[in-house]
Amino acid sequence: QVQLVESGGGLVQPGGSLRLSCAASGSIFSIYAVAWYRQAPGKQRDMVASMTSIGTTNYAASVKGRFTISRDNAKKTVYLQMTNLNPEDTAVYYCNLVETGSWGQGTQVTVSS
Repeated sequence: QVQLVESGGGLVQPGGSLRLSCAASGSIFSIYAVAWYRQAPGKQRDMVASMTSIGTTNYAASVKGRFTISRDNAKKTVYLQMTNLNPEDTAVYYCNLVETGSWGQGTQVTVSS
């Protein structure tokens, strides 16, 4: 069973930046697609960004141009660089190892002045 641990969340002012990390355990990582999701209070969990095993990326329209997903297979880690944050980005962010169905515990991102 793969375990995922997110980190890097916190409180940031509008217009600020954060980088989230998600570290995976287990022997195999590079063959899986990875994704970041977020869930705001009272709302469903939505996909924010994804990356296939060969590096093809996909972004939600609301974050395109502001967020960048990347991965370091040697470190078994996936990142989400978030820039120009706004209050609508406030949510718990989760990473997902797509083919395994594994989820992290989530990390809170709050954008507020």
